[in-house]
Amino acid sequence: MINTAIIGGGYAGMAAAVALAEKGIPVTVFESARHLGGRARGVAHQNTQLDNGQHLLLGCYHQTLRMIEQVGGNLEQDFLRQPLQLDLHGHFALRAPRLPAPLHLLVALLRAQGLTWAERLSAASFMLTLRRMNFKLPSPTSGESVTRGTKPVGGEGCDMTATELLARHGQSPALVQKLWEPLCIAALNTPVAIASAQVLLNVLRDALNQERADSDMLIPRIDFTALFPQRAAHYIEQRGGTVLTSCGAASLRPVEQGIEITTDQGCPESGQRIAMTYSHVICAIPPTTAAKLLRPIPALADVVAQIDALQHQPIYTVYLQYPSQVRLPHPMLGLHQRISQWLFDKGQIAGQYGLIACVISAEGLHQDWSQNELALKVIAELHAEFGINDTPLWHKVIAEKRATFACTPDLRRPDQQTPLPSLLLAGDYTKGDYPATLEGAIQSGLRCAELLSSSF
Repeated sequence: MINTAIIGGGYAGMAAAVALAEKGIPVTVFESARHLGGRARGVAHQNTQLDNGQHLLLGCYHQTLRMIEQVGGNLEQDFLRQPLQLDLHGHFALRAPRLPAPLHLLVALLRAQGLTWAERLSAASFMLTLRRMNFKLPSPTSGESVTRGTKPVGGEGCDMTATELLARHGQSPALVQKLWEPLCIAALNTPVAIASAQVLLNVLRDALNQERADSDMLIPRIDFTALFPQRAAHYIEQRGGTVLTSCGAASLRPVEQGIEITTDQGCPESGQRIAMTYSHVICAIPPTTAAKLLRPIPALADVVAQIDALQHQPIYTVYLQYPSQVRLPHPMLGLHQRISQWLFDKGQIAGQYGLIACVISAEGLHQDWSQNELALKVIAELHAEFGINDTPLWHKVIAEKRATFACTPDLRRPDQQTPLPSLLLAGDYTKGDYPATLEGAIQSGLRCAELLSSSF
């Protein structure tokens, strides 16, 4: 009998569940939290709908956008869509015109404010060079590679850091600070000094080199649980599937018929742990939780070792509820060399007037401060940058201390197919071209569904 369980109701797990339900394959989703979405979920505070992190989608996230539409979403209504623009308040501004790619980016770079003419030409030349390279680091045999110690750099399996790539192509410190570092942090959630150059190139390739609309920025108007997972649950249930919340997996055990799942105590409604056997299981929970669940299975020792080797990066989101008249110059903008990196005016985006979301990605000094200290520092920066004198009515800091894996060079990421044919892994940390993004999560879930359905 074919019956599939998916452990984890985040974007990866729900994407796999939707793809399987579409093919008529029975599926049961186990989610330990009360709400679906995983690390991209809605959070209620002070009668206000927030997210556990303010995410941004790009037009090149084709699978994510397709899945949202498949389960009933309306992209025009669900998102504020804007052409590519990077604005570091008072220091740098880049806006892409509505021209075909990659001309739109080249024109934007040549018109960028806050750079010298030489820096603009340098950035444009760098992008043209990457395009000639097909956004792939050269192989050691191409004559363009360099050597770091005894290890060749460039080509498959020969990655380098983003800092090394930028230095090699003559990108000045000002260019790095104002353009490439903010892009790298936003895309990979990893500092440029340790970020994978090849993964950064993968994102630049898809966002900036295909269609102009691929570089568009899509900011959700609704919370991330409502955007996809909640709709996906309805889609799955309409097709005979089951989605259980507040119901996680306590253990897995390979058996002759597949995989036995023992649920958490109190799940389902019986209040006791229940063991159920499924022909196939997709484990779609965060890597540290997945490692804990898979560790007792000897056949998965190498997979667990790969997961254990991953390093992690945090994302802090500081929400400030000001009086309703407070607004920023743009719906989204950045700050240069400040604690606050990206600011979102939720009034202009979603009608939540006076609500400002400040996102601080990757590691930094802010991790050493209390949440109240961090909020006060962000408030002080908004006062200094925009002259906001009002006192927030309330603030809320959401710290995802293991928000993403650190996307470092030559990182070995676990495959979706484990050594057990009946067990697969989904999640943004599994093998793929993308860093820890919603698109990476969705792609991994769809890959698992494809592998699973092709085995029948």
